[in-house]
Amino acid sequence: MTDLAAYFARIGHDGPTAPTLDTLRALHERHPASIPFEAIDVLLDRGVDISPAAVDAKLIDGRRGGYCFEHNSLFRRVLTELGFEVTGLAARVRWNQPDEAPLQPRTHQVLRVELDGTSWLVDVGFGGAVMTAPLRLEPDTVQSTDHDDYRLVPIDPAQGGGLALQMRRDAGWIPVYDLSLTPCAPADYEMANWFTSTHPTSIFRNVVMVAKTAPDARHGLLFNRLSTRPRGGETTVATLDAPGIESALRDIFGLPVEPSWRPLIERAAAHEW
Repeated sequence: MTDLAAYFARIGHDGPTAPTLDTLRALHERHPASIPFEAIDVLLDRGVDISPAAVDAKLIDGRRGGYCFEHNSLFRRVLTELGFEVTGLAARVRWNQPDEAPLQPRTHQVLRVELDGTSWLVDVGFGGAVMTAPLRLEPDTVQSTDHDDYRLVPIDPAQGGGLALQMRRDAGWIPVYDLSLTPCAPADYEMANWFTSTHPTSIFRNVVMVAKTAPDARHGLLFNRLSTRPRGGETTVATLDAPGIESALRDIFGLPVEPSWRPLIERAAAHEW
């Protein structure tokens, strides 16, 4: 069982916990605002253990962040223990990729919540483009959140079916991921997590990226570039040196920086664009 009191303290939630839409929305907003997205352990060759005890020890007790298999598995357990009906799904990441780009494996965990006869897409683990509110699993409808507008578009059954999640940015609608509506078993996530944390082509093995979405702004670190996208404002980008990266990890993303991270931080600071 998850220590719900510790989880609520971690995300700063002191409101209602009944399995209602208001509770779901409140938790969905507070989680990505409090627990950052990061895969530092992958870059340090530590691997990622997605067992409940390991996830809770890392994200709650250790005040670390994680990636989708950690965020959404924790969120699923919390919602289930509160009485929500939750199903695990998987998606094929298409973030900012052209239509002709080769298809990637389904290595992103998301959730479906059934509530009062309505199906909701729930996802608190998608980096700098994470949703800050659940979305109705309803195609061809623009759905607004505090930071961005989203829509779900049906995928041709000849191309696998399901729904394509898109986000509206200045350039128009851009792809986020292709969602399969087939429920996943725990073994599906174990396999996908093994790939994303160990395969040499995995983005998490090659790219330093950290993200946190606060109510007022999205913050993202990509190697040595810190971007801040205020709610309703223009994005600013700053290039950081190693001390600046370490300060950002600690002060903006709230991570307990370890001395063992220093070589990784220095490599990120030396990244050339």
